[in-house]
Amino acid sequence: MEDDVLYTVAEVAKLIKTNPAYVYSLIKAKLLPTLKLGSMKIRRSALLEFLERFEGYDLTNPEEIKQLKLNKVS
Repeated sequence: MEDDVLYTVAEVAKLIKTNPAYVYSLIKAKLLPTLKLGSMKIRRSALLEFLERFEGYDLTNPEEIKQLKLNKVS
């Protein structure tokens, strides 16, 4: 039952190599669903869906998502 794993905000921040404040900004922007069980928790399956859905996008500012423009190297 891997989908039942719950992560804290700090654990998610570590997994996606960012900081808790940024994870909270993703939550506030309603991009990353959470549960409140004492503190915010994120289901593993929700994190994986988030990563898959936004692959290829620039989420530097969660309020203004942009598609990545990658320059091809010749």
